[in-house]
Amino acid sequence: MKQHRKQPARGGSAVWAVAITSMAGFITALDNLIVTTALPSIREDLGGGLEDLEWTVSAYTLTFAVLLMFGASLGDRFGRRRLFVIGLAIFTAASAAAALAPGMGELIAARAAQGVGAAIVTPLTLTLLSAAVPAERRGVAFGIWGAASGIAVATGPLIGGTLTEHLSWQWIFWVNVPLGLALIPLALLRLGESHGPNPSLDLAGTALVSGGLFGIVYALVRGNADGWTSTSVLAGFIAGTALLVGFVLYELRAKHPMLPMRLFRHRSFSAINAASLLMFLGMFGAIFLLSQYLQTVGGYSPMEAGVRMLPWTAMPMIAGPLAGALSDRIGGAPVVTVGMALNAVGLGLWALAVEPQVSYTSLLPALIVCGIGMGMFFAPSANLVMSTVRPEEEGIASGANNAIREVGGAIGVASLAAVFSAQGGYGSASLFVDGLVPALWVGAGAVALAAALSLLMRRQRQADGPAGGLAAGDALAGAPVAI
Repeated sequence: MKQHRKQPARGGSAVWAVAITSMAGFITALDNLIVTTALPSIREDLGGGLEDLEWTVSAYTLTFAVLLMFGASLGDRFGRRRLFVIGLAIFTAASAAAALAPGMGELIAARAAQGVGAAIVTPLTLTLLSAAVPAERRGVAFGIWGAASGIAVATGPLIGGTLTEHLSWQWIFWVNVPLGLALIPLALLRLGESHGPNPSLDLAGTALVSGGLFGIVYALVRGNADGWTSTSVLAGFIAGTALLVGFVLYELRAKHPMLPMRLFRHRSFSAINAASLLMFLGMFGAIFLLSQYLQTVGGYSPMEAGVRMLPWTAMPMIAGPLAGALSDRIGGAPVVTVGMALNAVGLGLWALAVEPQVSYTSLLPALIVCGIGMGMFFAPSANLVMSTVRPEEEGIASGANNAIREVGGAIGVASLAAVFSAQGGYGSASLFVDGLVPALWVGAGAVALAAALSLLMRRQRQADGPAGGLAAGDALAGAPVAI
């Protein structure tokens, strides 16, 4: 009988695990937003209309969101390190294909393939990291991992704008290739292999949840373009909701469920996932609009706008590791709560400060507060997810949390863009601000609600959690999760 115990990392170094998983998380998170500032150049070079440009962005988001849980399940079944390497290979090859794409159709297909690779890699970064790092140092490790992912999300427009402005739009994809080629052999040499406890794949559950998330995310992405009451959008919402309800009902009865519904009986697990969805809703929607505000109203080039976002993007690098270490001392729940509260305050400061004619220094307080808050959220939230489940269920929990985050990001872009379109537009600087201000208040409200939900999480030190007291694979592997 196959033993599903986590093996020590080859080379015996947790440092290698932190470096490899953090870099992998960085490049997959980076591609969420790196393409946004390159869209005008892509349209000029390859042609195509607005819908083609939208799919250049959403093809990655859709495949990423709907296949995250399947990626975690494959890792549990066939080996997490093995699938991590396969996912990196798919992502790297798809990045090269995107850079070489001769037309919009080929580019969109390559972006979708990138999403497949990222969906395999992303949930496995946390399980591989958790297996390699002792529990007492896991908060700092997750802090570094969280800082890398947070910086990737926030600097996507800056990196994309810089590469497009000084090289060409193809380089936003070429940059992934050497990194991917370097990470693959390092993963094979320095990471230990591990499996989940269940040798069976939940294909029916995977199909239901993937179809449900696809329907809802597709409807949200297409809502502004097709109309929120159009047949295609309503069908996406209805079919997606029905499939997700079917997924829950099926998982309650399945012998080997992909996502055991009992996990949600743990108050902290439910609270952190709901808070993550709302946090990404406000954050992604705000970044999507604010990067455009700096260019459309501020008159900055893509690179100049990215540079002026650095007070936001630099803060997670500092706050992330510190927040991880602090969560080891006082518990992750209060750190996450403060982080989300700061994000809500920062978005509110943005809404109060933006005007058609405003100095950059007037925006700095909002940038700094949002950056600190984002850094305080990423690392402890990942640690909280892992601390509420058994060690062998970390892949399941990671996949679910990452899928929920991606869905939250899609909802954020669509919902804040809908508010913006209803109240303003691109006709003038004043009209843009008229739409931006209420959208930012909606984002701030969502993040504030996330902070309130985080108060439902039990305050406990990492070592007290089900996955915290012992290293992954130790005696707690078969212990019941506290309810």
